[in-house]
Amino acid sequence: MKAIIDIDNFSFSIGRKQILRDVSLSVEAGETLSIIGPNGAGKSTLLKCIVRILAGGAGGIRIHGKPLESYTQRELAKLVSYVPQADGRVLPFSVHEFALMGRYPHLSPFSSIKESDEQAVNDALALTGMQEFRDRHLGTLSGGERQKVFIAAALCQGAGIILLDEPTTFLDPKHQDDVHRTLSRINRESGVTIISVTHDVNIAAIFSRRVLALKTGAVAYCGPSESLMNNDVLQRVYGKQFIFAAHPVTGRPVIVPEEVKP
Repeated sequence: MKAIIDIDNFSFSIGRKQILRDVSLSVEAGETLSIIGPNGAGKSTLLKCIVRILAGGAGGIRIHGKPLESYTQRELAKLVSYVPQADGRVLPFSVHEFALMGRYPHLSPFSSIKESDEQAVNDALALTGMQEFRDRHLGTLSGGERQKVFIAAALCQGAGIILLDEPTTFLDPKHQDDVHRTLSRINRESGVTIISVTHDVNIAAIFSRRVLALKTGAVAYCGPSESLMNNDVLQRVYGKQFIFAAHPVTGRPVIVPEEVKP
């Protein structure tokens, strides 16, 4: 299958500080990819470079075979959507209004809302399980519900690729699981490519088919999620040994906390 994202020896610096170093990665349509690594490894920066929030860098990024710089921002928004890390702010919109904003690549400043735009909103709210909340104000929703609205707005763009920067930050375990299951459903039912930054190695291994691990801006591991959970790999990424146990349902290894004696 042909790659829809090709990153070739890409490096990126801010001032004199190099954030990414010779990163190479290919992503196929319909993949689920998690990006992990220590704080400051360049995970969020890589997403922002793909969606061109951060412009420049050395090396190449190609989307659907075309250089990233050849797209206008509107053209790029029809192909790649981005859900930033939650910052706790509550925007003054209803669920329907906010999701409809995701149609911006398909609208001109003075165009009216078409039936196709409303249908895209309805489909996105249905796929994320948020239809019954369409008239609710964002401020009345839980953090997990708001995050699913942000994902719905990204779906409304009609892009085949969704980038998510730590989509479950600040959420309790129930809502974390709910968001990840929603993303799995989107991938399974719509074939949307999901690329997600996470600090949770277990989540990366359970919900993604492939994992990219960055350390100090360089690729430390890129491969199947089932090959991630061993200390040969994770020591290279995090500089420490972990303890593993078999997942009670899948039997695959997951990281468990070390015993701390009082």
